[in-house]
Amino acid sequence: MRFAISESEYKLRIERARKQLSRRRLDALYLTNGTSMFYLTGYSFISTERPAALVIPLDGEITFIGPRLEEDHVPLETTLIKNVRTYVDYPGEKHPIEHFAAFLKEMRLDKKRIGTDNKAGALGMWGYRGPTLAKKLAEAKFTDASDLVPNMRQVKSAQEIELMRESAKWANLAMTLLQEYTEEDLWDVDVALAATHETSVIMKKALGSDYVPKRNIIPVSAGFRGQIGEMSAIPHSMSTKRMMRKGDAIIAEVGVDVGGYTCELERTMIVGNPTAKQEHYFNTMQRAQEAAISAMKAGDSCSEVDKAALDVFKKAGLAHLTRHHSGHGLGLETHEPPWLDIGNKDPLQNGMIVSCEPGIYEVGFGGFRHSDTVLINEGEAELVTYYPRDLNSLIIS
Repeated sequence: MRFAISESEYKLRIERARKQLSRRRLDALYLTNGTSMFYLTGYSFISTERPAALVIPLDGEITFIGPRLEEDHVPLETTLIKNVRTYVDYPGEKHPIEHFAAFLKEMRLDKKRIGTDNKAGALGMWGYRGPTLAKKLAEAKFTDASDLVPNMRQVKSAQEIELMRESAKWANLAMTLLQEYTEEDLWDVDVALAATHETSVIMKKALGSDYVPKRNIIPVSAGFRGQIGEMSAIPHSMSTKRMMRKGDAIIAEVGVDVGGYTCELERTMIVGNPTAKQEHYFNTMQRAQEAAISAMKAGDSCSEVDKAALDVFKKAGLAHLTRHHSGHGLGLETHEPPWLDIGNKDPLQNGMIVSCEPGIYEVGFGGFRHSDTVLINEGEAELVTYYPRDLNSLIIS
């Protein structure tokens, strides 16, 4: 059983990135995005106000430059980063960007063409202030390469797909527990914590000592985010002050970290017997999701998927209740390209993994959305998540 991407695959990714550098006539890649760093090396860290970057030269060893508190962390996560250059802290007596400029000079990149995902040279997190790296290295030519790693990530490898299938297995358990533990007069947070804890404990026992989450603090994220009753009509709700009660439409969500990758599984449930209106909205949402999944074929455009779902809502007279597009890419992040949006004409590709989650929301009444993780194939798309989607299975008596 695989719990992480193999070192050999990371080496292939670095090789692919260097081929892109060569095609673009660049001498090095300078990355500040933590997800991109993890994708290429397997090194994950907590990004803060302290600047950090990964430097991949066209020829030569990979270097991490960042705060001293990461110095001993890097070798615990990867053997692919050979050099670690650090400064004490931010802002410091000498600003971190001053250190970064000196490090790049030592690497003889101060007069080279450097592709970067951030010309400032540092993420602007938590009140960061400082000069740009480009100003400190006036003879270097910095070129936008912010698309390089994200483009590589869109089509998943066999190893990535395997990790996301494993994620889906445990998401199924977590969703089962969310539904089982939900009842009237409970705060959704209580249910979320119970399902998250139990699934995490069982998962660790079953997978053994080699398993550890790679991109999150805990293995499982299961809950409702306050999408209870009338608050389920707020797609990105975060919390609610009231308890669950009979008649509520609720939206349950689960993600599980396996090797840094996570599926997405969401279900709309009804506490007690649904009303005729709830049943109508639920069934329309389900038909829209099925139409979107049917439109997911390699070579077809992302816009066709969104259009298929919208057509169902339009025919039902409910298109005015939509609030978002029908899905997005999944993998190392819960939202990543491609975007299944009416305005995105890019084609789906064999091996992409996306969410499928068309929804409708009526303020003061409720929201109705399932989300499934879908693998794009040449023919019929494959549902990676497999929790029941029909209304009868999702009624909480």
